[in-house]
Amino acid sequence: MGAFHAYDIRGIYGVDFDKDTAYKVGYFIPELLQTAKVLVGRDCRVSSEEIHEALVQGLNDAGADVYDLGLTSTPMVYFGTANYGFQASVQITASHNPAEYNGMKVSRENALPVGYDTGLGQIKEWIDAGRETPVADVRGKVFPLDIHADYIKFMEKYLGDFSDLKVAFDLSNGMACLFAHEVFGEKHSYIYDTLDGSFPNHEPNPLIPKNVVPLRNLVRDTSADLGVIYDGDADRVMFVDEKARFVAPDLMIALLSKYFIGERGEKNPRVLQEIRTSKAVTEYLSPMGCDVHTWRVGRAFAAPKLREIDGLWGGELAGHYYFKDFFYSDSGLLASILVLRIVAALKREGKTLSEAIDGIAAYKNSGEINFRLEDKQGAMEAVCAMFSAQETPSARMDFDGYRLEFKDWWFNIRPSNTEPYLRFICEATTDELLAEKVAQVRVLLKDKFNAE
Repeated sequence: MGAFHAYDIRGIYGVDFDKDTAYKVGYFIPELLQTAKVLVGRDCRVSSEEIHEALVQGLNDAGADVYDLGLTSTPMVYFGTANYGFQASVQITASHNPAEYNGMKVSRENALPVGYDTGLGQIKEWIDAGRETPVADVRGKVFPLDIHADYIKFMEKYLGDFSDLKVAFDLSNGMACLFAHEVFGEKHSYIYDTLDGSFPNHEPNPLIPKNVVPLRNLVRDTSADLGVIYDGDADRVMFVDEKARFVAPDLMIALLSKYFIGERGEKNPRVLQEIRTSKAVTEYLSPMGCDVHTWRVGRAFAAPKLREIDGLWGGELAGHYYFKDFFYSDSGLLASILVLRIVAALKREGKTLSEAIDGIAAYKNSGEINFRLEDKQGAMEAVCAMFSAQETPSARMDFDGYRLEFKDWWFNIRPSNTEPYLRFICEATTDELLAEKVAQVRVLLKDKFNAE
């Protein structure tokens, strides 16, 4: 049962979970979330249809009716859940993982995520305990549900004047293929824009640099103003500037202020970032009156937190962007619409995306570095102790690992939820200082914790 994680159910299909697991997840969801109506969608992966069949059978056997969206993106399931008042939904997807993976993202009312600590762990306990799954006296039924037009209508409210823009899109052969042409039109350049769950061109993960190379080349070849790339289920989106440079996703949190504050004139909004976010984001947003909150990584934590603080928008280093306007949920499509709107306005002012990003970025960044070791807690404590002995931190956060900030640099060190890895990220005002701090961590973790 290694497929149950902090945020969702996910793993290699046929190895980490199978259709029997999917059936039982379906069977237990109505009891867990106290509902007899469940919204279901699926991505285009080869195994999604088989998982869908088992999941729906489990839901129906438990007596629940299934409202079936068919092939769709994860954000469209969130939209359907919240907009139509469903108390439960499931999207069958493995998001950005390779083709052999699959999984399920479960939501409850208002599209709030169901994570391991808020329900998935309970389902795992019931499955592990061998709870029986007797068929209900009245089995549920399946009702096809088409909300595509409503979803597009919702998104079109945010469209701006993109007529002067040249955009390069990489749809990653994923679920963005269902919407991008319809929303953005045919004047732009598209690659990998047909649904194919084997992902023949590249893995649907824009965080891996080699997967963005085709888009960077397309931006160069077409002299585009920017490039846009979605992950497999279209809940994440990332960007390439007109110089074909990949834009760090956390910096886009700051850029979005040009829409919310610059265009809409929002006053003193609350904004959510996660613990790995560049310090430059807060330094950029705070003078505008933004109240920036920092929280844990992952939708299971971010979406409820944005709702809790009544934040206007938020984002993550992984390319998730959350919006109050979108039921406090993440949408790659809405994020890209707003970014195109911003870049179009910049172009009318004679400015480029790269200039805007260079005006935000203020630090040299290590990127996230993985260390393989067993004693993750001991290693984190040792790193914090080493740097605290050298210099008194100006700020310390102790959720999702640790984040310590100093005068000219900061770091976050956090454990992987599913693997024996520590993830370390660091920023500094100079390349030399950054290299020094990263080298110190490497030496400490190798010498004392046999890190690989």
